[in-house]
Amino acid sequence: MTAATNFKSALKPIWCPGCGDFGVLQALYRALAAIGREPHEIAFVSGIGCSSRIPGYTTAYGFNTIHGRALPIAQGIKVANPELLVIAAGGDGDGFSIGGGHVPHAARRNVDITYIVLDNQIYGLTKGQLSPTSRQGLRTVTSVTGSIEQPFNPLLAVLAYGAPFVAQGTPADMTGLAAMLEEAIRYPGFSFVNVQSPCITFGDPDWQLKAHKAAMTKAADRGHDPASRIAAMEIAQGYGHELVTGVLYRDPEPPPTYGALVRERQDQAPAAPGDRARVLERFAVHQAGEDIA
Repeated sequence: MTAATNFKSALKPIWCPGCGDFGVLQALYRALAAIGREPHEIAFVSGIGCSSRIPGYTTAYGFNTIHGRALPIAQGIKVANPELLVIAAGGDGDGFSIGGGHVPHAARRNVDITYIVLDNQIYGLTKGQLSPTSRQGLRTVTSVTGSIEQPFNPLLAVLAYGAPFVAQGTPADMTGLAAMLEEAIRYPGFSFVNVQSPCITFGDPDWQLKAHKAAMTKAADRGHDPASRIAAMEIAQGYGHELVTGVLYRDPEPPPTYGALVRERQDQAPAAPGDRARVLERFAVHQAGEDIA
């Protein structure tokens, strides 16, 4: 069995002491160890932000993309090399602001990747501006009188986009988070995990790990049926008002993945030996500005 330490790189995390991202990283090490894949069989993709440093703290393949573009890169990697286990990670700003347009398409395509959002309700790396998930009334360095905006609800949105696996966790419950990440990574399709990972420096002072421990309830303890998308949406309505952890939705009949459908189409319509040459010839004619017959 692969040990959790096998995934830990020599690069030391530079997060602020007390940051929730430390716990998420440790839970991720545990989940990967339980799955048993070797580091060279895994690819991490991230965007920009504190949480997007995760690829550098692992021994797996890593790709730190530009802001908000983790998902399209992750999808391309998975389609090009379906044998790789592909995980995308980023923050709430990275995923639901500049990168928000990519989330619904990753969900509807059902690409077999896991998307982990470390949701701290703030832009931490750029020193404390409001993010899409900041609560109404939150005071920050650029909103000194308090936010007037309603927060974006990532759980409700991703469920509505059709994601077949949606979960929420917190590093205040390391055992539960590690198990949840393992289940998400094992799920055969697009899996989304929203992790409430508080920012100790610029985040809401009333919403740190101690508050998580006091407020959190497990979906399973509430008798929740994760096979029901409607029931999951009812729980998701409480985002920002209550912290419910666990698997909120797991499609009991996983739809075919995008990669499987691509390979099926390739098998159905194999290219003739001369097709590639004809395509390249037509492209060269087009580039030369000539008419294509």
